Amino acid sequence: MANLTIIYAHLATIVPAALIGGYLLLRQKGTPAHRLLGKIYMVLMMITAFITLFISSEVGPTLFSHFGLIHLLSLLVIYSVPKAYFAARKHDIKNHKFTMLSLYFGAVLIAGAFTLTPGRLLHTWFLL
Repeated sequence: MANLTIIYAHLATIVPAALIGGYLLLRQKGTPAHRLLGKIYMVLMMITAFITLFISSEVGPTLFSHFGLIHLLSLLVIYSVPKAYFAARKHDIKNHKFTMLSLYFGAVLIAGAFTLTPGRLLHTWFLL
């Protein structure tokens, strides 16, 4: 079983990131508030991605008895957040939008759904 402190740290970063990300998707883009909340969202996503690298996979195949397939999403986040940030800085809105939408739906919603599957810790906490 993974260290609960790490799990709580992950939840402490991903829950506000999910809420902020959802808010950003629904609100006007390009405003000072959007830029500030976007930076907070990106920092939270980077922190949570690094935290997840310390959570060992308990379900499915593993690499080095630690990393599972879900860790690929962590690596995707670590790649995508800077990509989206630099796209926004270059005013490449199309690339920024695509990357941020992919990041939110892939790393927040889809990964979040996987954490609720049988055999995972959050499944036992919330669904049993």
